[in-house]
Formats: sequence, structure tokens, C-alpha cells
Amino acid sequence: MSIDLTAASITEVVQKTFEGAEDERVKELFTRLVQHLHEFTREVRLTGDEWFKAMDLLERVGKTCTPTRQEFVLLSDILGLSVLVDLIHHPGGGSVTDSTLLGPFYVEGRPTAENGSDISGEVAGTPLFFNGRVVGPDGTAVVGAEVDTWHSDGEGSYDVQMQDKLHGQPAMRALLTTDDEGRFWYRTVAPRYYPVPDDGPCGEILRAANRSPMRPEHLHFWLHAEGFEPLITMLVRGDDPYVERDAVFGVRQSLVVDFVQHDAGESAPDGTPMDESFQTVERTFVLARKEC
Repeated sequence: MSIDLTAASITEVVQKTFEGAEDERVKELFTRLVQHLHEFTREVRLTGDEWFKAMDLLERVGKTCTPTRQEFVLLSDILGLSVLVDLIHHPGGGSVTDSTLLGPFYVEGRPTAENGSDISGEVAGTPLFFNGRVVGPDGTAVVGAEVDTWHSDGEGSYDVQMQDKLHGQPAMRALLTTDDEGRFWYRTVAPRYYPVPDDGPCGEILRAANRSPMRPEHLHFWLHAEGFEPLITMLVRGDDPYVERDAVFGVRQSLVVDFVQHDAGESAPDGTPMDESFQTVERTFVLARKEC
């Protein structure tokens, strides 16, 4: 290893230290990472003070992380890295439903629910009736598909953010199973747009860039079925004021849908007479078959 280093030569010297890596992918990833980090540093002529500020930012990002808050994931999100990874591997454009970010509020301890159930957890809000169907690329119904769904309440909060109010009980999330026609349906409350956590280092970045922290109103879904690729996706309200300014770049045009408004006195999709206004959303999800 050379110790007579220059700003031009150090990159290759550092890269060579990874040549002994037994895992070729590890070798490739770190070699390329060093190359791009060094090129960025030379391009912008990073100062010592800026380097210290960057290290301080990363340290504070780590200290902000908790079991219910992942600031490093949020950092990846607001820089577009999370969506870039998804776009590289799921570019979309075909018949299969587009994927997008999982988001930080998915939890595995969700309750199972029968089709037609009210999954709101008795949270107050505008009633919303969702009707979905899951099919393969040829339009054939996918029977027995497991569908995770979750979303915020009418004020933009998820159940994990309201532990005291809900006494630790889950709300606005469930695991459903498609019927013999590939259908699933449920009742809940309409979600609302909300800000990503902006009281930490990532919020400082957003404010420095004069960027909004808001995410548009949406419903999350994670679908699994034997013989098909899993699908992580969401549906976004088309007339939401933040649909084109999602702080984490998760909106895709194909996932923008109508949240149809209905007046009091109309009947819900399940035939229930409604004495208050409500909303309905319908969507068919197309899964990709697993390659042998």
C-alpha cells in the first residue's frame, strides 16, 4: 500500500483494500461506493467543516432511530434512494400493478379480518368502503391471496402513533384473504395526508431545501399469493393537494385513483343504508407470476 498519497491517487489505493473480499458482491459494492464517494468529494471540493457537519448529521440520524422510527430509512426516502431501488427492479409499464414504498408503518402483528369487516378499530372518521380484486397477468382470479392493508386516520396518524389513545390496540390495518373470485373488501375510515417526521435531522434537510414534508392521502397494500411475486403498493387519492409533491417520491401515476364521494342517504356497496356521507374506492391488482 502506497503512503505517498494524493487527492487523485487515494481512490485506487482504498479500492485495492477490498480485493481480498471473499464475497464478489461485497467487493463490487464497496469498490464502486469508494469511487463515487471520492468523485463526489473532489467534484464539490468538500471542506473539512462540511465533512464534520455531515458526520454530525449521520450521528444524529442514528440517535433519532427508535423501535418505531427509522430515521435512516427516512433519509433514504427523502433523497429518492428508496424509490430508485424499487424503480430499478420494478420499472413498471406492463400489465402488472406497479409497486412502491413499503413505508415505516407496516407491522407484522396485524389482525386477520373476514371480508366485509370494519377494520377501522372504531376510530372516528368518514366511512370508506374498499372493494378490491386480485388477478394474474391473464386476468384469472387469484384465489386465497393474502392482502395486508393499512393506512392513517382522518387526521393523518397511524395506530402506532396513537398507542395511548388506542390503548395499544391495532386499528386501520388487517390481513384479508381473497375469495373464489379473487375479491376482498372491507370498511374503514378515510385516511388523510400527513407529514413525514420532520423534528429530526431529515426535517432539517427538508427545511434547508424549502421542501414540503407532506405525503398525499393513500392506502397501503402488501399482497402475497402462491406462484406469484409479492407486491408492495399503495393507492393515492387523485385530488389530494400533495399528489405531485410527495416528500418521499412514492407516487406513481398508475396508482392514482378516485376516492368517490357519496351523499348521506345512499347505500354502501354492501347494501347498508348510510345516514352520513361516505367514500368508496375500487381497484384490481395484477400480480406477476414467479419465474421458474
